[in-house]
Parts: sequence; structure tokens; C-alpha cells
Amino acid sequence: MTPIRVLLADDHTIVRQGLRRLLETQADFTVVAEADNGRAAVRLAVRHRPNVVVLDMAMPNLNGIEATRQLKREVPEARVLALSAYSDEEYVLAVCQAGAAGYLVKHTAASELISAIREAMNGNAYFSPAIAKYFARQYSSGIERSRGSAGRGNTLTSREREVLQLIAEGWTNKQMATELSISIKTIEKHRQALMDKLNIHDIAGLTRYAMSRKIIEHHPASDAH
Repeated sequence: MTPIRVLLADDHTIVRQGLRRLLETQADFTVVAEADNGRAAVRLAVRHRPNVVVLDMAMPNLNGIEATRQLKREVPEARVLALSAYSDEEYVLAVCQAGAAGYLVKHTAASELISAIREAMNGNAYFSPAIAKYFARQYSSGIERSRGSAGRGNTLTSREREVLQLIAEGWTNKQMATELSISIKTIEKHRQALMDKLNIHDIAGLTRYAMSRKIIEHHPASDAH
């Protein structure tokens, strides 16, 4: 039997190690790579072509929603399982719209994660019970139409959302240009465009917005990149 190839992405080493130990107890799983940020997850997925990516949503450099979008573009055959501490409806919907095949809250039991990976491999969606109840309510009440009203952040391009996250994490224009392999002038254009679209023209305001949309979890203290 060909094992299910899994990529683990979480910025906490101890969490990744725990997940690896858990999955390696299953004869039909093999962990092909580990990533500590969203951009690394995309890069490693392109290299290793996993069947399933277990992806923490709150990661530095490239958050889980953006990483999911890029994974589905670069490695469309990979199934993305989102892990998150958040279970609010708008956030879950945004993750699913990005292309995730499942959504598990972080206090999920180990057996549930194992089941979720197998279901994803079989082409099925999998959601933690509380999330599944939300979707049942949504469909039964016919409020699917509300999808288009998620707010002004939806007008940002994928690149603008990437730049927003890096600005909120304290990166300079030069650091962002190097990380994204584009010119400083292009970074400045993206920066101005997202400020104009959001009508927010200072770093503190952009950081508060990024935190409110769960693009970042907190304002990092001047990390070195």
C-alpha cells in the first residue's frame, strides 16, 4: 500500500514534532517535510508533492489563508487541512474559500486529525464538529448568499495581502523586496495600493487591521529577518 504523503506546517517546533510522532504511529502515513512558515510550506510542497498538507493558520511570513491559496495554485492535487485556534464563522468561511479541504480547531483529538487526513486523501471534506454544525446552519438557513460581503479586505490582491502581513510583522521595504524577489519600487506600489484600498495610511493602523483580520496573531517585537 502506498503511504499517504503528509507535509506538516507549524511555526512551533514542539507542535510539529508532536504531530510527526502521532502520524508516524500510523503505518499508512509518511511525513515528507516540515515547514515553520507559510512560504516555506508552499516551497516544500512544490518540491515534495505531498498528498495532504496539515497547515497551521497563524504563521509568520505568509499566513495560513494566503499559503492555502498559493498551495492550491502551485500544487492543486494537494489537499490542505487547516489547523486553527479560531472557530468564528467568517474566518472559517475565508479559509474554505481559499481552498482548504478541512478545518480542525487546535484542541482536536489526535484520532480526529488522523481521520481527517484519511478523509482528505479520499477526496472528502472534514471539519471539527463545531465547524460542521456551523455549515449545517448556514446551508439550512439559506445564507450562502452572504459570502460576497466579507469586507474591504477582499479587494486586496494576493500580493497586497502578502505585503500587508510583512508590514505588520515589521519588515522593511528592502527586506520585503528580497523575500518576495521583486524590486523595492514594486513593494512601494503594493504598499500604496493596499493603503489606498483600506484607507489606512500608517503602520500602526495596518497592524491593527492585520490583527483584526487574524492575518497576524500579535504585533511582533522587531524580529530580525
